[in-house]
Amino acid sequence: MFQIFRKLDWFFKHYWKRYIFAIIALITASAIGLIPPKLVGFTIDQIQFDTLTMQLLTAILAGYLLLTVMHYVISFLWDYTLFGGAVILERWTRSKLMDHFLEMAPTFFGKYRTGDLMARSTNDLKQINMTAGFGVLTLVDSSIFMLMIVAMMGFTINWSLTWAALIPLPVMAIVMTKYGSAIHKRFTKAQAAFGELNNEVLESIRGVRVIRAFVQEKQDAKRFEDMTENVYQKNIAVAKIDALFEPTMSILVGLSYTIGLGYGAILVFQNQMTLGDLVTFNVYLGMLIWPMFAVGELINILQRGNASLDRVNETLDYPAGVRNTRTPRHVDQVNSIVFDDVSFSYPSVKTDQLRSISLNVKRGQTIGIVGKTGAGKTTLFKLMLRQYPDLRGSIKISGEDIREIDLHEVRSWIGYVPQDQIMFSKTIRENIQFGKEDATDAEIFRVMELAHFLEDIKQLPSGLDTQVGETGVTLSGGQKQRVALARAFIKDPEILILDDSMSAVDGKTEANIIEHLRQERQNKTTFIAAHRMSAVTHADHIIVLESGRIAEEGTHEELIRFGGWYKQQYEQQQLDGGEVKE
Repeated sequence: MFQIFRKLDWFFKHYWKRYIFAIIALITASAIGLIPPKLVGFTIDQIQFDTLTMQLLTAILAGYLLLTVMHYVISFLWDYTLFGGAVILERWTRSKLMDHFLEMAPTFFGKYRTGDLMARSTNDLKQINMTAGFGVLTLVDSSIFMLMIVAMMGFTINWSLTWAALIPLPVMAIVMTKYGSAIHKRFTKAQAAFGELNNEVLESIRGVRVIRAFVQEKQDAKRFEDMTENVYQKNIAVAKIDALFEPTMSILVGLSYTIGLGYGAILVFQNQMTLGDLVTFNVYLGMLIWPMFAVGELINILQRGNASLDRVNETLDYPAGVRNTRTPRHVDQVNSIVFDDVSFSYPSVKTDQLRSISLNVKRGQTIGIVGKTGAGKTTLFKLMLRQYPDLRGSIKISGEDIREIDLHEVRSWIGYVPQDQIMFSKTIRENIQFGKEDATDAEIFRVMELAHFLEDIKQLPSGLDTQVGETGVTLSGGQKQRVALARAFIKDPEILILDDSMSAVDGKTEANIIEHLRQERQNKTTFIAAHRMSAVTHADHIIVLESGRIAEEGTHEELIRFGGWYKQQYEQQQLDGGEVKE
């Protein structure tokens, strides 16, 4: 049960001063809280024996007031320090999770779905927060504070009465342990179900257009209702065990009260203790209710926190697919990119997606990559971006193996426009500035001209400040592509990768963008993958991929003379749409 504190020892070691101060302040406040009941018992005895004077009463009331003020101040200090530490832990863990997500390869996101990761980053972290805050409080109160009360009851009043009143405690320990084990299992299942529900909601929101287009609203609502019912039943199972804690504690506390009052009254009649002592004992017994409840709360919180921490640690322990070497190399300039017999297969697939790719690219060249869907174009780019570790052969940049170069340095050279553009729920200006944080409006308008987006921006209601909505829902496919192009252009990268990123624009717009590219990137390297041959006819070198191999390569003119797949596609596209122009 207490394993969670060992798992969090890295945090407690770092903030040991904060927690030591909080625990000492908590114990001090508890000790001060034990004095007033003695004052009450003392006052009652003074009244009973008719020895209470006005001077003594004034002193008692002044002392009571002073203790109240001290208790208030010290309680504020431990509360602020203890729960402030719990918030720091939640912030740290959330930051670690976010940093971990950013390091992960696509295989990680294939294993863990978005909704489940969100559940771990919210609900589970909240339970860990509770453990580091309220859990420490209940641990201290259910152990040290309880012992302090028992010591006051025994040493200052009567040990036989104290032991008699504590008879229910062993029973409570056994019952609470069983409850705790059941809570851990059921809460883990409930959190997993919540993660699945998150996934369902995310997919329904993202795919709402498709759901409507296929008239699947009722079916989707039914699926959501079924998942909600599953989450409900799992949480009800947790709540049933949770609901047993308080009644069980109430019975045990009531039993203690019965013993204390009955046996205490007998001791008063036998003159073994005073009436004031009996009143003080019952006040202490009332104070003992919270520590006894705290035992149950402690078990409940620790089991929930342990289950949540296991889920979070499972995510954090997932190894990053791509890491820097111990001594990463530095490259001053991208003078060449050489693919030397590169082969690759995805982790979950047995067949190779790339086979024996060899290509020599010099600085300033434009490389066109064409081929059928699934030929391996995007896979080739993913290897350049170092999204996967296990390639065979080598990719060398300026003579250095890409696996030996600092990962951040490699990605800082690259401007990437993928097939599926990602738009952030911000303004167009902010989406473009993602490529260059301090970009001015003048720079933004310049790259929008390169991306042929100036006319579109004039039509939008707020210009650059137009909110694009979640995933760019307010923009058309072609507009999203051109904003993504502008975002890559403003970075002015050493290597620009365009992965079929002009498929949603018309032929004339594509021709204008290509012409702007030729003018702007004369001394920098560009890779263009496309299904329309018009996007690559100007390239210095074109490769045709087929089943992961280079089937044809050369300039546009050379490939036309060769008379293979490239020529057939080029001529077919000319006949179909007249979009391909030399």
